[in-house]
Amino acid sequence: MLSKSYTNLLDLASGNFPVMGREKKRLPRVMTVPVDISELDDDQANSVSSDVPSSIIQDRIIIVANQLPVKAKRRPDNKGWALSWDDDSLLLQLKDGLPDDMEVLYVGSLRVDVDPSEQDDVSQLLLEKFKCVPAFLPPDILSKYYHGFCKQHLWPLFHYMLPFAANHGGRFDRSLWEAYVLANKIFSQKVIEVINPEDDYVWIHDYHLMVLPTFLRRKFIKLRMGFFLHSPFPSSEIYRTLPVREEILKALLNADLIGFHTFDYARHFLSCCSRILGVEYQSKRGYIGLEYYGRTIGVKIMPVGIHMGQIQSVLKLADKDWRVDELKQQFEGKTVLLGVDDMDIFKGVNLKLLAMEHLLKEHPKWQGRAVLVQIANPARGKGSDLEEIQAEIHASCKRINETFGRPGYEPVVFIDRPVSLSERAAYYTVAECLVVTAVRDGMNLTPYEYIVCREGVSYSGSCSDSTGPRKSMLVVSEFIGCSPSLSGAIRINPWNIEATGEALNEAISMLDPEKQLRHEKHYKYVSLHDVAYWSRSFYQDLERTCKDHFRRRCWGIGLSFGFRVVALDPNFKKLSIDAIVSAYLRSKSRAILLDYDGTVMPQTSMNKRPSQRVISIINTLCADPKNMVFVVSGRGKTLGEWLSSCSKLGIAAEHGYFMRWSADEDWQACGQGNDFGWIQMAEPVMQLYTEATDGSSIEKKESALVWHHRDADPGFGSSQAKEMLDHLESVLANEPVAVKSGQYIVEVKPQGVSKGVVAEKILSSMAEKRRQADFVLCIGDDRSDEDMFEIFGGAVASGTLSSNASVFACTVGQKPSKAKYYLDDTSEVVLMLENLAEASDVPSSPSSEEVEEEEEEEEGEVSL
Repeated sequence: MLSKSYTNLLDLASGNFPVMGREKKRLPRVMTVPVDISELDDDQANSVSSDVPSSIIQDRIIIVANQLPVKAKRRPDNKGWALSWDDDSLLLQLKDGLPDDMEVLYVGSLRVDVDPSEQDDVSQLLLEKFKCVPAFLPPDILSKYYHGFCKQHLWPLFHYMLPFAANHGGRFDRSLWEAYVLANKIFSQKVIEVINPEDDYVWIHDYHLMVLPTFLRRKFIKLRMGFFLHSPFPSSEIYRTLPVREEILKALLNADLIGFHTFDYARHFLSCCSRILGVEYQSKRGYIGLEYYGRTIGVKIMPVGIHMGQIQSVLKLADKDWRVDELKQQFEGKTVLLGVDDMDIFKGVNLKLLAMEHLLKEHPKWQGRAVLVQIANPARGKGSDLEEIQAEIHASCKRINETFGRPGYEPVVFIDRPVSLSERAAYYTVAECLVVTAVRDGMNLTPYEYIVCREGVSYSGSCSDSTGPRKSMLVVSEFIGCSPSLSGAIRINPWNIEATGEALNEAISMLDPEKQLRHEKHYKYVSLHDVAYWSRSFYQDLERTCKDHFRRRCWGIGLSFGFRVVALDPNFKKLSIDAIVSAYLRSKSRAILLDYDGTVMPQTSMNKRPSQRVISIINTLCADPKNMVFVVSGRGKTLGEWLSSCSKLGIAAEHGYFMRWSADEDWQACGQGNDFGWIQMAEPVMQLYTEATDGSSIEKKESALVWHHRDADPGFGSSQAKEMLDHLESVLANEPVAVKSGQYIVEVKPQGVSKGVVAEKILSSMAEKRRQADFVLCIGDDRSDEDMFEIFGGAVASGTLSSNASVFACTVGQKPSKAKYYLDDTSEVVLMLENLAEASDVPSSPSSEEVEEEEEEEEGEVSL
């Protein structure tokens, strides 16, 4: 028997959304049952959207993460649960940057296992007291989702660890991927239970929920949704090894704003989008955006900060002061270097120990004086790799202490236990230098905490002295997210142990005035760019990115993780065959302008010659005396040979530089001049870039030169194209040519040559012959065709087009365009043209009997 809450979910899946007010008190538990991954398609036809925003003024944001910012533990009497806020949680701290009147709701899981019989009560308590909605994952799903796919696949890969062997990282396991998808689906169900899609914002956090945007976007195509990745994003060479690389990228692109800590992480993501999906980014007025099916997805670069209030309150605690005094006594006369790291394979703890060993060996003056205190937080993962690194760390500590230790002096103090923020602050206070040698880390806020703690006390750095200026020193790995923000730190490559050891010596040997200047610079940055600054900035960018959501017309298309939303201008719609045939039949004088490649001929086709079907359609259209039919293409005169059987067809080749009105007429050069001396200047430049860019080529036309880089490396080809564009514009500045970039091309052609000019010439010629067009069909698929689409408004004003003319400017593919109509692909274009051909008034050919009768009549006339 299904629970009531599960039947409610079935209602939701059918599109029956109950009214969910802000006063809702009880949240039923969701029954979580194993399902097949194909269930992703169940609600394909039930996307919910609205063309107008809700009248509710108050905004609400739903924060979704793997874990709720709540601590839960069993009551002493074992009856129920004791719940409290987790003050260390970033999700709780980010509220400080959101508007004061904004309601915040959390969706996530608890760190503890709650018996199914208690889940209803715990859910109700969390909603009423904490505004939290828990997602309870079945144990088998949780294990495969979190310890499996997240920790064995995503986390190592995002930290540049490839599974070269089955016992090193683990091979890809599709059952773990399916559990990851199912867990994300369960999270989406919890969000759907409480969301008001027209008023709420959704902010999803971290790699545990990277496919959640697809589940939510399928339900609510105009939902305002952001995603922030707190881990590194690897380079495309690493990411492309993931078997589900496209699924995850496409899922992320269903968000409206995607955030990263550093430019490097964002750059890697953008490179993956380009290389894997062919989606390019643009930077405009300081904002980075990805154009994806008419939607602009923002890319945000903003490193997270610390909660200043929390650190400062800890500094005032009495037990912290007591612990500081105790540590001062313990390390009296010593210079303390401090490391605070999680125990995992990427934190480089052993590299730090080896650098300390190098310091003591190469600089004997620090023997007996320098102490490295290494705090190792408990490991969050498990596995043989972790066990190996732990054994290595303990061996290094033992060796260093045996080699350099003496009575009363231990060069390495290794603390392998949980350390509270209060005790951590005490260690920060007494440490002369903080050392971070992580080989890869998303952000790492330890340096920020250290800087604030050092500012909070007047302390000279020597444990025997309690007065002096505020100062601090940092030695940080260049592979961590906070490194670019700390310009006063000594940045190191942690793999270079000797250089790291010398950096430690430089840091603790530096003069106090220099340490003070560096500290002041760091403290100013850290205090301004706190967690509230970060969340406020992200929310403001999410607002800006989503401001046009309810103005645009949107459709959800695609199955499974191929689902995406197509957003178009309200006036942009699909061309109706019935509507255009009706207008075609009413008209008396028609102009039909067709592009070739990508319009009547698929771009992917290897054989570019027109099919017999296309030739037959064109001949039928040309045979109608009311029609003027032109193919307007960037191709050369060879197009005339391919279409030679279409005797009445007009052709404009090379974007209109050459024109002929029918197969019986000669080609006319329509350019401003016949001086092609510029080719001698442009071709050597193109040849230079062709030799340097593998996969590129030069196409020589009679009137133009085109450099193609479709088969080159996407990133390098694009970069070379931009460089070539600048180079050619400089070389040809005084020549009568235009240099333009297009889709995988750079083209040089005479000025005044464009498809727009061709269209104007055809319409003017018809008007001069008193055949003013009252029907225009213009179809194309690329940038050059946009020149034709934009001239029709002016043509009506100038009188070359009838004021009541039916104009059908149509682009191929759903994308931003100056055309008002679209068709999805070349097959739809050919089908539409076929319908027009069938509706054409074509003089019928006489039958054989009629021909015989006419011949007999002629013979009779002659005999008479």
